[in-house]
Amino acid sequence: MRNISLLIFLFFTFFCSQAMSETAEDWLNKAGALSNGSKYTEPFKAIEYLNKAAELQPENAEIYYNRGVAYDNLGQYQPAIKNYNQAIRLKPDYAEAYYNRGTIYNELSQYQQAISDFNQAISLKSTDAEAYHNRGFAHDRLGQMPQAIENYNQAILLKPDYASTYNNRGIDYFTQGNNILGCSDAQKACALGSCKLLEMAKNRGLCR
Repeated sequence: MRNISLLIFLFFTFFCSQAMSETAEDWLNKAGALSNGSKYTEPFKAIEYLNKAAELQPENAEIYYNRGVAYDNLGQYQPAIKNYNQAIRLKPDYAEAYYNRGTIYNELSQYQQAISDFNQAISLKSTDAEAYHNRGFAHDRLGQMPQAIENYNQAILLKPDYASTYNNRGIDYFTQGNNILGCSDAQKACALGSCKLLEMAKNRGLCR
């Protein structure tokens, strides 16, 4: 029995020392290995790893940003916002954190807050087509169509194959009664593989 007890003791001592030797960067890398490039495939596990990283480096903005992404992937928006807030507090020029928080505010129909975040994201990274697109969407939802179109214009300038932006701008043109520009955008979107708006416009006799 003494030999068995000794082996058990050595087993736990070994694995505890291994866990203690993990650095914040190690935990970040483990979480990163669970990402497919756009989202976490195992967000709960990623959060577990990022919690450990935060314990070791509580002033590391990247940890909170990534944990925000994991919560975002789970649709747990309030914890995600809390983590993005912390990332921004630690790194005020964190463009991606502003952008991601803005997309959540859009999801929550808090469009003015979304616009504020996209303003910050764009001021820090003026070539982000998606930030313009999403700011345009927020303006659209607030009934601010000219501002929306202006943002869609900029998004398309930066990303000419942005099908969803052509669709959104086309809807605005149709709403304004400008069927020529609306059909043009619907046709461009369809050429890029998104034909729903064009089909609807044709069914209503707005486009040929």
